[in-house]
Amino acid sequence: MARYKNNIPSVITDLRHDTVDVPSVITKCSGININGRKLKSFIFTTDISIICNTDADAVIAVYPFTPHPAIIQAISSVASIPVIAGVGGGLTHGIRSANISLFAESLGAISVVVNAPTPLETIQQINDVIDIPIVITIVSEYTDIQEKLDAGVDILNVSGGPKTAAIVRSIRKTHPNIPIIATGGPTDESILETIEAGANAITYSPPSNGELFKRKMDKYRKQEENNYIEEENQ
Repeated sequence: MARYKNNIPSVITDLRHDTVDVPSVITKCSGININGRKLKSFIFTTDISIICNTDADAVIAVYPFTPHPAIIQAISSVASIPVIAGVGGGLTHGIRSANISLFAESLGAISVVVNAPTPLETIQQINDVIDIPIVITIVSEYTDIQEKLDAGVDILNVSGGPKTAAIVRSIRKTHPNIPIIATGGPTDESILETIEAGANAITYSPPSNGELFKRKMDKYRKQEENNYIEEENQ
């Protein structure tokens, strides 16, 4: 079955209607070309059921635990879109982060992402062993961007909460050409503000599996109620 999204014809098969679509306003950003792939939207999740059912351009797979090769392998085995894999940098750093980065590359990750506190030495170690870009998460306006770039970082991932757009705008004053991914926030207006501030791509946090299930259960309950009412009225 064909449908249109952003004036582009899309063919959706019978069992693929319940997808997690990223906000269409994200198409207004320029995108980032990573080794030949132009990417604008990054879905921020490690839920493989969502990863298998989204129209995002790529997945940024980071989580608040020590990174583990088994998690990267699980995500890579099901993802039909490029994966940016989290490889630590906070509690996990040094040679372990470098080894996990090499493992992620071997599984086809298009890039790796390190946390804000990552030591420069860890960035350098990762840069020495992989041939895919390094992304670093920027959480405040106080980060020394240049030292991260000098250590081997290729892309910035700005995640500054309500200050994200302001941080992006500040970075653009001193680094007009560095590729920037940034969180867009919950509304089209906040996403557009981040894009206009200078973000090249946007990360989108999807509803949780529980939220999506609640919507489906509400739909099924309403459906049964309507069927019952129709039967009673016959």
